[in-house]
Amino acid sequence: MKLIDTKNAVGHILCHDITQIVKGVTKDARFRKGHVVTEEDIPVLLSLGKDHLYIWEKQEGMLHENEAAQVLYDICKNDHMKPSAVKEGKIELIAECDGVFKVDVERLNAINALDEIMIASRHNNFPVKAGDKLAGTRVIPLIIDEKKLQAAQQIAGDTPLLSLLPYRHKKVGIVTTGNEVFYGRIKDTFGPVIAQKLNEYDVTLLGQKLSDDDPEHITARIREFLEEGADMVVCTGGMSVDPDDKTPAAIKATGAEIISYGAPVLPGAMFLLSYYNGSIPILGLPGCVMYAKRTIFDLVLPRIMADERLGKKDLAVLGHGGLCLNCNTCHYPYCSFGKA
Repeated sequence: MKLIDTKNAVGHILCHDITQIVKGVTKDARFRKGHVVTEEDIPVLLSLGKDHLYIWEKQEGMLHENEAAQVLYDICKNDHMKPSAVKEGKIELIAECDGVFKVDVERLNAINALDEIMIASRHNNFPVKAGDKLAGTRVIPLIIDEKKLQAAQQIAGDTPLLSLLPYRHKKVGIVTTGNEVFYGRIKDTFGPVIAQKLNEYDVTLLGQKLSDDDPEHITARIREFLEEGADMVVCTGGMSVDPDDKTPAAIKATGAEIISYGAPVLPGAMFLLSYYNGSIPILGLPGCVMYAKRTIFDLVLPRIMADERLGKKDLAVLGHGGLCLNCNTCHYPYCSFGKA
């Protein structure tokens, strides 16, 4: 830092906040650390009693916090994101669309292990809305050695640290199984729950087909939706290990590849994930989805709607954070459920 006369400060960068106090009106920083002094600022600074200022002396190989924040932003940025204005050496990344936020956690941790550098983000696989904050970047000191930013760039490589997968339009069919529903012994309450969750996304609901417990009939109902151009089929009922529960076998009989029958999530352990022709998800939902506030379905649906093809490992890692606490007031996704 260097102390100079305020009258000679035009073009220089402030090293500290300068507070303005107007009784009964305001007490706040009139000029923020990092502000570049203009000719118009001089009378204001003098009126605040600042005849002298500490300014930053530019040195070769050293970056101001605003410049450093821009470097870190460039490491993070990707499609469907925009920056906030730089403020006090911080740039935030803002979502430009609804979708699933992705973080390369390993590279993020490696960069944050460097001295005097930080990138704070939301959780990996977090569902976000347009306008949501995704991450923030800054360095700790006012000025920082450029080599530390180069080390961060080397860790990041050529691939952005963050990504945002937009939700896609999908045509979805619901197949509800069970003799008790098919023969009208009870009223179906599963279909409306699924339809309500799907309506949070850009979905064309092709309808709901009922089937008895005959696996051939269940398979036929699924295939009918596939022939109608469904991008996803959701099957409800018949997912337990009871002898009468035949939905998993019926899904397999369509020719779909079974990725996993079972997931380390409560509620939702009996969940089935499969893909028809490699890209069309066919889901088997356990009964808990009908009555529990949040389940495995809430964890996988955003990612499926963003056209992410999930594998067995994607489900396996859900065990860490996969226990819903069934709070009286549900705050999902702003809670621990589904967060690794």
